[in-house]
Amino acid sequence: MITLSLVGIGSGNPEHLTLEAIRGLENADRILLPRKGDAKTELADLRRDIATNFLKTQPKIVEFDYPVRDAATPEYLDGVNTWHDALAEIWTDLIQAHGGAQTRVALMVWGDPSLYDSTLRIAERVAAKGIEMQTRVVPGITSLQMLTAAHAIPLNSLGAAVQITTGRQLRDHGWPDGVDTLAVMLDGACSFQHVKDVPATIYWGGYVGMPQQILLSGPLADVSDQIIDSRAKARAEHGWIMDIYVLRRS
Repeated sequence: MITLSLVGIGSGNPEHLTLEAIRGLENADRILLPRKGDAKTELADLRRDIATNFLKTQPKIVEFDYPVRDAATPEYLDGVNTWHDALAEIWTDLIQAHGGAQTRVALMVWGDPSLYDSTLRIAERVAAKGIEMQTRVVPGITSLQMLTAAHAIPLNSLGAAVQITTGRQLRDHGWPDGVDTLAVMLDGACSFQHVKDVPATIYWGGYVGMPQQILLSGPLADVSDQIIDSRAKARAEHGWIMDIYVLRRS
């Protein structure tokens, strides 16, 4: 049976690899490594650096080009599902081409495979194609953990609820009732602008855990423009940005 290990590698700092993550990668026969285009070469370079400099053994690296989701698809979920189908086809072809029935394949997953990441769903699609495969998950440090650590704040206020959501949900539905703290991920459009009238504090971070980390915090109404400007400049400089933020009612 093929073993597919989805290994969480944290939010960009190789020092945040767990011992379990290192062992999972060292025990692999093949490591699949995605390339996401010229603008995001740093992401592939970081994975190569981990495989080359942080492992005692050197599994074979199999690189592949990451398909781009069609943002013009009218229905967002339709576009995502089509994109996931394309990825499942690529994974299936690579697994079949580069190993036998007992091959151990690993994928390095940014952050953690279980928190707003789709590698587990893609693995389900691969298994549904009839490949005899066991999926194993190695958890990683998440960008949410890195953000709260960098700002030295607890995630929740005392005895209160926390909701983890996306920028799309915040933009389309506003601040949910009964929630004091929102952790917002996957927000490429600074959707906190749509709740700027809510008395709240924002704790924002870009590239959390990486050398180019940027942190900003303060009353949402006061610092939102500064965050938007800093984010745009950082993205222009690096060609990409990963950011996350926590909103807490004042």
